[in-house]
Amino acid sequence: MRPTAPLTLLTALVLAAGTLTACGSGSGGDGNTVKVAFPKDTNSKVTLRDDYVKLVAGQFEKENPGKKVRLIPIQASENDYYTKIQQMMRSPKTAPDLVYEDTFLINSDIEARLLRPLDSYLGKWSDWNRFEASAKAAARGLDGKTYGVPDGTDTRGLWFNRNIFKKAGLPLDWRPLTWDEVLSAARTIKKKVPGVIPLNVFTGKGAGEAAVMQGFEMLLYGTGSTDPLYDPATKKWVTGSQGFKDSLAFIDTVYSEKLGPDVSDALSPNIQTNVATELLPEEKLAIDLDGSWLGQQWQKTGGKPWPQWSTTLGRTAFPTQKGRAPGKVSLAGGWTWSVPQQAQQPDLAWKLIEKLQTKANAVEWCVRGAQIAVRKDVANDPAYLKSMPGIEFFTGLVGISRYRPALPVYPKVSAAIGEAMEAVTAGDASPQKAAKDYDEQLKTLVDGRTVAKP
Repeated sequence: MRPTAPLTLLTALVLAAGTLTACGSGSGGDGNTVKVAFPKDTNSKVTLRDDYVKLVAGQFEKENPGKKVRLIPIQASENDYYTKIQQMMRSPKTAPDLVYEDTFLINSDIEARLLRPLDSYLGKWSDWNRFEASAKAAARGLDGKTYGVPDGTDTRGLWFNRNIFKKAGLPLDWRPLTWDEVLSAARTIKKKVPGVIPLNVFTGKGAGEAAVMQGFEMLLYGTGSTDPLYDPATKKWVTGSQGFKDSLAFIDTVYSEKLGPDVSDALSPNIQTNVATELLPEEKLAIDLDGSWLGQQWQKTGGKPWPQWSTTLGRTAFPTQKGRAPGKVSLAGGWTWSVPQQAQQPDLAWKLIEKLQTKANAVEWCVRGAQIAVRKDVANDPAYLKSMPGIEFFTGLVGISRYRPALPVYPKVSAAIGEAMEAVTAGDASPQKAAKDYDEQLKTLVDGRTVAKP
């Protein structure tokens, strides 16, 4: 048996304050090394993705004698990760050959000429036919070319602790039909189970896109308008909507009534990790509006093994504001493996993508990472189907899930929404004032391409 070439683990730490570290010296291009950048959880005990990428890298090195994979795990908050990889990708001296890219950044990074199209590779890759059309679209640029290979998608809903609900006298098969019913349950828990945080809704700038997508947009897309953020008919961004104000008002209610985490905790960049690895498994949080992937943390291979989670936690869809059809809301997202424009070894990077997406490895990642499968053959694999309690529930939300506007300016719009959320959460602005400030900022961000929909 051939010896396995040693993996080179280059740790690129990004400090919480946003200080950036260079990925490595020189171009790193000896022709035999492929550099892979991906996010590392802010909790160092959570090594799910690290372990998976290392596993596949080992396979790759073994099957390709003389080739090496240099891993670049970037430990940072979401926003700092985005900043870090964009900075790295601008120079051939620092660009990785393969990068893990949030789909909401695809078009802005294409516009910045940071990514290269993969169509020449995809056209020769038979496995591409096994991917769901919606997943392919998530990695497609406005020019019609494809800039990444998705490795999973996700949906969102409410997780709730049945033990806490029992103490509060709430139904263990809870199915809220309106926002008011969600808030009513949280108020009951606050009254009857002191010491427990009734409801978490991610908010503010610290949690980055998690706050905007898991929090604000889960509210906004349930307020009634078909296109509450961006109007594709006029190709303009929406201002002045009542739904936007109502969504901020919901956030205001959660935090002004102290139904959520302490404001300082809620606005921390670490709140996502804290919810998954402390507040939920330690049964300090009753209801969490969050993603389908949470169970990855509590498996044997997760950062916080919690054998009881599958019976302790219930799952239910987040309702529309007033119960309007379809009665529930979810947003779908996901990440892709992409090749930077400045990559020195694009062919090797593609070869590694193929290895990451063999059926066996795709199943392995979906199981480890609690991912919703984007390959049809993976979705039907017995190992996937029995991988996680609740996988069928969250897979069932794909059909009603909405997608964020995949436009280059979206990340800036998202940041503006985060600022509006933070202003309301911190008590610095009323929902009406924060919405008005957002509208003004939006006009600048999109060069006046807005349409009022009061």
